[in-house]
Order: sequence, then C-alpha cells, then structure tokens
Amino acid sequence: MWRGNDSSLPAFILVGFSDRPRLERILFASVLVFYVLALVGNAAIILLSLVDARLHTPMYFFLGNLSFLDLCFTTSVVPQLLRNLGGPDKTISYQGCVAQLYCYMVLGSTECVLLAVMSYDRHVAVCRPLRYAVHMHPGLCLRLVTVAWGCGFLNALVMCPQTTRLSRCGRRRVDHFLCEMPALIAMSCEDTARVEACAFALGVVLLLVPLSLILVSYGTIAAAVLRVRSTAGRRKALGTCSSHLAVVSLFYGTIIYMYLQPAGSYSQDQGKFLTLFYTVVTPSANPLIYTLRNKDVKGAVARLLGWEKGPGKRE
Repeated sequence: MWRGNDSSLPAFILVGFSDRPRLERILFASVLVFYVLALVGNAAIILLSLVDARLHTPMYFFLGNLSFLDLCFTTSVVPQLLRNLGGPDKTISYQGCVAQLYCYMVLGSTECVLLAVMSYDRHVAVCRPLRYAVHMHPGLCLRLVTVAWGCGFLNALVMCPQTTRLSRCGRRRVDHFLCEMPALIAMSCEDTARVEACAFALGVVLLLVPLSLILVSYGTIAAAVLRVRSTAGRRKALGTCSSHLAVVSLFYGTIIYMYLQPAGSYSQDQGKFLTLFYTVVTPSANPLIYTLRNKDVKGAVARLLGWEKGPGKRE
C-alpha cells in the first residue's frame, strides 16, 4: 500500500527510457539544451516585465506570470530527469515523488486557466480598445491571476491525495520519467474507476472549460478583425493574438490527449514523449514565440542593454 502519510516507504524507480540506452544519451543532451533555453528565456521575460516601465501593462503582467509558471514547471521535472538520463540510478524518494506530483498538478492546472485569462485580455484589447485601460485595471488582473493559481491548488488538493492513496501491492516501478498522475494510477492493483472518473471530471473543468472560453474569445476577435477595413489594422490586431494562439495550440494539443482519454487506452510510450514535449519543449519555445515578432520586448531588451538608438527613436 502507498499511503499519503507514510514517509517510511522505499524509493520508487522511474523507468523512463532505461530500455533505450542510446536514446537516453541523445535525450540527455537535448533536454539539457532545452532546459537552458527555458531558464534563460523565461527569466529574461520576467526580468524585462519587472524593470521596464513600458511593459507594465496587463498583457506583460500575464506574460510574466506565464513565464514564472513555465520556469517552475520545467524545474520541477528536468533536474530529476537529467539525473535519471545521465546515470544508472533511476530512483526517486517517496517524499520527492509526492512533491513532484503536487508541483506538476498545481503548475499544469494553473497554466490551463491562465491561458484562458490571457485570451480574455486579448479579447478586450482587440474588441474594446478604447476601454482596455479602464477595464483591465491592476485589481482585476491580480484577481484573475489569483483565480488561476487557486484552481491549480484546488485541483492538486483534490486529486493528489486520491492518487497517492491507491494500493500498489508493493510495486515500485513507475513506467514514466516523472511521478505523473496517469502513470501512478496505471500501476495500481485496485479498482481505479472512481479516481479515473474524478480525474476526468476535473479534466473537463480545467481543460475544456478554459479551452472553450479561449475559442469564444478568438471567435469574437476574428469577427472584430473582419470588420476592420485597413490591411494594416488587421495585421496589428492579428499580431497581438498570434503568439498567444500558438502557445495555446502547443499546450492544449498535447495535454488534452494525455488527460481526456480512458486509462485503458493510455499508451505509456506515447505518454512519455508527449509529456516530454509539454514539460521541456513548450516552456523553452514560449519565450521565443512571444519575443521573435514582439517589438515591445525587443525594445525593452535594447533599453536594458543600452542599445537604444536614441531619444524618441523606436523600432
């Protein structure tokens, strides 16, 4: 039995990719590169959103929170993953496994809701530009972010104890590279129908409801853009939303496949690579997506490094 209040249990074995030694060496180098990119990119966005007064807007307040989430999300997974990929020791302590599960659930659930909040911000910016500064005031932005974090903690407090209390009949091998809920449920030796039903219900609330709000927001944005007569105006409106839409597609496309399917059809190999994608690749890609075409961020970098061309000259 694996009980949530039992800290005397032996370490668990994260199987990961141990059956493919050559792949482990390739993954170690790849994951390390993506992790460094994620650390540098997200830390840079957080720094810029704090020190540059021109980025003290709702959009960059939410973007800074997203970067902080990505930074914590990838850090809760990658150091342990690199340790497992780089040597023969594949173990993780009971306490470490539980802590990783809680962090993973809190941060992943919070990001789902935060992306919906960011789509609402873009909806107001495009559809109500004259009222944007009044409507998206600092108090509302703070409350929206608080709701996102509250949903993440609530989901973890509901699902993590149920997952850790499942009987495992002495099984210690987790067929994954991290302590993730579907893998932990799959290794149980008791009936998991109730836990799976609860996980599915919360998955619908925390995945499909925010995704529906995102789709509605972008539907209204598309309608507003079609009413804009000038080509330049359309490009400007689409430019404010394209980066966020790309991030939503990357994140939701993989995570919905992971969590909204019956446990019986859950493929461990597919699950490992999909989890690797949205815990390692996506957090490192997000800063690039938001900065490559963003003149505000480029200008903030230039000002921070002292590369500004001159007073009054902006890109």
